[in-house]
Amino acid sequence: MAHLRCDFYSDALALSTSMTVLLPQPTTTQIGLTGQVGSGPPPVLYLLHGLSDDDTTWLRRTSIERYVSELGWAVVMPQVHRSFYTDEHDGGAFWTFVSEELPALVDRFFRVSTARADTFVAGLSMGGYGALKLALRQPDRFAAAASLSGALDLAALAGRAGVPPSPDHRMFTRILGPGGTVAAEDDLLALARRADPARLPALHLSCGTEDALLASNHAFAAVCAEAGIPLTTAFPPGEHEWGLWDTGIVEVLAFFAGVRQAAADAEVEA
Repeated sequence: MAHLRCDFYSDALALSTSMTVLLPQPTTTQIGLTGQVGSGPPPVLYLLHGLSDDDTTWLRRTSIERYVSELGWAVVMPQVHRSFYTDEHDGGAFWTFVSEELPALVDRFFRVSTARADTFVAGLSMGGYGALKLALRQPDRFAAAASLSGALDLAALAGRAGVPPSPDHRMFTRILGPGGTVAAEDDLLALARRADPARLPALHLSCGTEDALLASNHAFAAVCAEAGIPLTTAFPPGEHEWGLWDTGIVEVLAFFAGVRQAAADAEVEA
């Protein structure tokens, strides 16, 4: 695969930023890695980082390049800092960036598919929150979405971090404002309760049983069950760590590939 670190200017953020991109490349002489490429523009996976990470972290701490090369998909990993993929009260418009500006720039810069059936999003921890928020607020854009160990209950997190001098207190004040109130459009539980299950992409959720975020993942799963939203879940033994996510992203890719193949098979039958 081709690996690019793309530095560019964001109008939404009013600053220069970066994304790490993997693009499929057919190879015949590369030892141990055979690239796959379809006949048209490749499917694209938007892969989102966690709170303490950046756009390079998935590539450095997992074998995502090796895993995705077998599928022939592109992977876009944007940089969003400690933003919770949200238009911050006193900061950058990171939701606008990732939901509007980023896909437009990817379409302009790279030859990738823009079809819903070929567009996927996943993320870990803070990125799991971002992935599910994109799926719930832009359901017509994605075929499937996945959260790995997601920080899914923003209101609960902000409440627990609300006592100074915690650095998270300053972070959530910057993101949410002095009152720490989570707007309805940023609350995953509220978004799921009022979502139309028929419009949503396929959803996958996983979290380790020893993870501090397990309760919020169970809470989101419960809301989905009440709302009639199909949700594939996995709760393997493990903590909030990269060994679990390296295994988990393999399972997510298999889930995504299955969703895409099922849609293709249904189209043929129709």
